[in-house]
Amino acid sequence: MRLCLPLIALLIGGEATAQSLRPYQIEADAITQSLTGKTGVAARGQAIIADRQRGLCLLCHTGAFPEPHMQGNVAPDLREVVGTLSAGQLRLRLVDIRRVNPDSPMPSFYRNDGLTRVGAPWRGKPILAADEIEDVLAYLLTLQERK
Repeated sequence: MRLCLPLIALLIGGEATAQSLRPYQIEADAITQSLTGKTGVAARGQAIIADRQRGLCLLCHTGAFPEPHMQGNVAPDLREVVGTLSAGQLRLRLVDIRRVNPDSPMPSFYRNDGLTRVGAPWRGKPILAADEIEDVLAYLLTLQERK
C-alpha cells in the first residue's frame, strides 16, 4: 500500500504554519543541529507518533505501542530504523525524506514547497512544527537507548 504525500497532508492537517519553518543546514545525509536550538520532549514525541490523527506514523510503521493490530506493515519497525541512524540522519528523514529517498511514500513533515494536490487549508504549511520534529526525534532516540 502506497500513500501519497497529498493524501497524508489532507488527513493530517497539522497546526504548523508557514511562519514556523526555520532554516536548517544539511551536512552529508543529516541535519546535525536542532531546528529549535533545544532538545525535544520524548513524551510529546511519543504522543505525536501514536496519534492516528497527527503524526500518522503508525499508519505505515510498527513500534513499541499498544494495539499492534492498529499498526502498519508497509514500512520498517521504528525500533529497527533508529538503531541504524544518527540523530541528525533521523532529523533529515523527518524533515524531508525526499532528500534521502525521492520515491518514499513517507511524507516530508517539515516542508511546504513543491507539493501538489494539497487541500487548501494545508497549503503552505508543514505537517509538523519545528518543536514537534524535535519531540518526535527525542522519542525515537529513546528507542535507541532500549536496544
